[in-house]
Amino acid sequence: MGSKFVLRATFFLFLVALFIKAKAADIDIKKFGAKADGKTDDSQAINSAWKEACTSATPSTVVIAKGNYMVGPVKFQGPCKAPVSLRVEGTLQAPAEPEKLKSQDGWVIFQNIDALSVSGGGTFDGQGSIAWSKNDCAKTGKCNSLPISLRLTGLTNAHIQDITSTNSKLFHMNILNCKNVTLQHVTIKAPGESLNTDGIHIGRSTNINITGAEIQTGDDCVSIGDGSQQINIEKVTCGPGHGISIGSLGRYHDEQPVRGVTVRNCTIKNTSNGVRVKTWPASPNGVASDLHFEDIIMENVTTSPVLIDQEYCPNGQCQAKMPSRVKISNVSFKNIRGTSADPVAVKLACSKGIPCQNVEISDINLTCNGKNGTCTSVCSNVNPTVTGKVIPPACSAKTS
Repeated sequence: MGSKFVLRATFFLFLVALFIKAKAADIDIKKFGAKADGKTDDSQAINSAWKEACTSATPSTVVIAKGNYMVGPVKFQGPCKAPVSLRVEGTLQAPAEPEKLKSQDGWVIFQNIDALSVSGGGTFDGQGSIAWSKNDCAKTGKCNSLPISLRLTGLTNAHIQDITSTNSKLFHMNILNCKNVTLQHVTIKAPGESLNTDGIHIGRSTNINITGAEIQTGDDCVSIGDGSQQINIEKVTCGPGHGISIGSLGRYHDEQPVRGVTVRNCTIKNTSNGVRVKTWPASPNGVASDLHFEDIIMENVTTSPVLIDQEYCPNGQCQAKMPSRVKISNVSFKNIRGTSADPVAVKLACSKGIPCQNVEISDINLTCNGKNGTCTSVCSNVNPTVTGKVIPPACSAKTS
């Protein structure tokens, strides 16, 4: 009896110690002078709180309580001695004037951190309206003159959930050189006319999971760049925006292969595009393989809800007559249904230099809106395998 009591008492004291330790691990940025008045720059307070957490030998949590915090730029730099969490309950606001942020650095940077957790239901407000009016990307072809809101670089084993990004000046989130990162229940909002405000861009990263996101923006809801492998996107609601895209690929030399991308159980509505793979003509050699789109609802998609475009040439800035050298293979479009504002609901425009291989179309049901008549399919340089019921009827092989 006595030994049992001792064991229970010891266990109780152990739990109390854990509780005290957990409470002590919370580091509130107000301890370092954050004002949360929406006017004072609270960047230094956040950086100081992060430094204390990152140098701690035990897990800790940086707390940004409810309130409006004017910050920028701010950098969460690793590696850290122990796992660190960031609990954002308030609203972080970027300077409205783009000149106050260096475009190459971004606004909020998470870099070289293992086991990072970001949560709390808070908001990162990029205050991008002034920047959008100054965006000359279409004219110059230089699209890096504005800062990205959230840069995630060199992260491993990270979990980001229940946060909101609004009105970014350029991309909302950029995931680069990361491994094992999950984004869950993330909300992204910007007007449909906000230029180049991609929701989530992924590049040169492995095992990235995006689930339960709601994305409304002025460019791709999710865009997947070179070097992305084992990417899973599911239960995403996209629109307005440009849909969910792999690419564009092939614009630059030394691009890394894209392999193993799955997009499933998503809804894409009132967007300019649906799901697409896009590569530049006159490109260097490249690879995009094992790309799967399935169980997707389309609502009033403006241009070809199902699209492979190996003649991607925005603003006429390419050698359009030269074929793309990006090899696309092992692609499937399954159980995609809904409405298209474009009479060409399915368009597979593959490269005449390296035709697409092993493309499958299965159980497609896309109808045209209003006066657009019957939807059709168009193919070039590809002979897709067709299974199940496909509406509009699948196109046959054509070589350009």
